[in-house]
Amino acid sequence: MLEAISVPLLILGAVSLTPQVARGTFLRGSNSSRYSHDPDADLNVTQIIARWGYPVENYEVITSDGYILQIQRIPHGIKNSTTGDRVAFLQHGLFSSAFDYVNNLPSESLGYVMADNGYDVWLGNVRGNTYSRRHVNMSADSKKFWEFTFDEFIDFDVPAMIDFVLNKTGKESLYYVGHSQGTIVMFGLLSTRMEYQKKIKAFAAMGPVTNVTSITSPVRYIAPFAHDIDFIIEFLGSGEFGNQNPFFKAMADTVCSFAVTRDLCEDAIFVVCGIDSNQLNVTRIPVYVSHTPAGTSVRNVNHFAQEVEAGRFQKYDFGVKENKRRYGQPAPPEYDVRNIHETPVALFWSANDWLADPKDVAILVQRLPSIVESYEVPERQFTHVDFILGVSAKRLVYDPMMEFLSKY
Repeated sequence: MLEAISVPLLILGAVSLTPQVARGTFLRGSNSSRYSHDPDADLNVTQIIARWGYPVENYEVITSDGYILQIQRIPHGIKNSTTGDRVAFLQHGLFSSAFDYVNNLPSESLGYVMADNGYDVWLGNVRGNTYSRRHVNMSADSKKFWEFTFDEFIDFDVPAMIDFVLNKTGKESLYYVGHSQGTIVMFGLLSTRMEYQKKIKAFAAMGPVTNVTSITSPVRYIAPFAHDIDFIIEFLGSGEFGNQNPFFKAMADTVCSFAVTRDLCEDAIFVVCGIDSNQLNVTRIPVYVSHTPAGTSVRNVNHFAQEVEAGRFQKYDFGVKENKRRYGQPAPPEYDVRNIHETPVALFWSANDWLADPKDVAILVQRLPSIVESYEVPERQFTHVDFILGVSAKRLVYDPMMEFLSKY
């Protein structure tokens, strides 16, 4: 049994490194034996934003169940000195943080690009990542702290952050941009709490994830172990998974910093997210690895494995007995995107995405009543992480996305 569990855990370890490691910007073809140290590797998100000359604010949001979340704000760009009139909330993916949207140069990172285009940009962080590891009365060292999945992001975290932003800005609605897990959370929220369909002016979904029946990533091989969660948590300890620890810092400063070994870091990304593309700026890989994985819970990773096994977009499966107690039925309820009628949604997807497979995106297109655009990235090699890390993402994705948002 130990060996059986160890295999999926090793795969999960690669997953935690992979999608986010790819968020690095390494200049391909560099001849230097070691890349010069980039200070962004040692700074937090707020410090990174300030280093590039952008205004930045940091806030704390307390959810109704007591988790303390940090959110970062870029109120305007460098060229404009007044707060943007259009409020945008950007939500990261699995194992990630607000760093996703400021991880590259200002001309390549969505947070800066939107700020420079007149948006008041807010960057969210869900419970358990680098910036949201506190609770009003629990320690992150306790197992209880880590008893959450993306259900809690849907029920507590994202609604709390959105309401905070709307209250702070005095707006009635805002634009929402999500990547990967950031899309699954909003699809879940809009399908279960109708009032948020009025609060989200428009929803741009990059690498959209709901059903994952056709996923080709090795993540699917974790699915057979999805019901061994108690053993997995006991095996790992606290219930935390993929946190940014000294190991990844050491990786960033050693293996990922040398041209001769950087491919080890780069290839780990594509094992999970798709074959190699031409989008990585390899000189920034040490920066990516220094900030990602940002951490989540074992239970949350297990929830994604359950989605693969179940073949549908549903709440966490606790087993028949506990499901009956929690949900009043033996199987977990489904998140039904057919309930989303008001919020205009645009899907941004790619043919080379192993996580948000085009077949699954096609199913979402058929089910989603409020879809107004299904945009295939016009670059065949574009991968799941390229939405965040790609050096050409502005031209291929961000510019068309802002054109979509400008209509609402």
